[in-house]
Amino acid sequence: MDLTTGQRRLVFVVVVLALAGLGIYLFQGRNSGGSPAAAPSTSPSSAVAPASGGAGNSVPPSSVPAATPVSTAGGAQIYQWLPFTAADLSAASQTTLTFAKNYATWSYQESVTDYAAKFNGMVTAVELATLKNGYSTPGVAGPRVADKQVSTGSGTINSIRSFGNGPTITFLVTINQQVTSTKPATTQSNQYAITVASSGGAWQVTDIELSQLGNT
Repeated sequence: MDLTTGQRRLVFVVVVLALAGLGIYLFQGRNSGGSPAAAPSTSPSSAVAPASGGAGNSVPPSSVPAATPVSTAGGAQIYQWLPFTAADLSAASQTTLTFAKNYATWSYQESVTDYAAKFNGMVTAVELATLKNGYSTPGVAGPRVADKQVSTGSGTINSIRSFGNGPTITFLVTINQQVTSTKPATTQSNQYAITVASSGGAWQVTDIELSQLGNT
């Protein structure tokens, strides 16, 4: 049934408000310890890779809340207006958190091949190449090996920044990173925009960048 202009505007407002509530309900306050990235992705500035030093203690794993259908005041399920289902949202969230942990967990003894192997099937071919290039960049790899850096990381989803057909979802994720080395340990925390897309029934990361760099 075709909607009038007024009805479409009303539906849009309802969806936006419902998504805001959904994001808060699903993700806010559900955190895990962790660590920022080890290798840059889409741009050198998005790397939190070998930052130097870190806490050294293991970080508690992130937990993914089960996505439950959320109804509007009128009783309609908001997923009927979205390009993904509740199960899709849960699976996309899990992929995002697993990626965040792998992105920020690495060791000076880990080759670029070993580091990249953790992302097999989890990222697109283009993104995998970007991750490998970032991890092996001399300015990053040199200090990592010289200082014998070891990073332990994890992520916490803060909210959904955007979504689109495909479907694709961009999450805002805080990545925490603890790095130990021959120098004093350090702890870092940065927020990233991580975009995942549905591919063949699974979700893959297509992009990661510091959240303040843009809305992608």
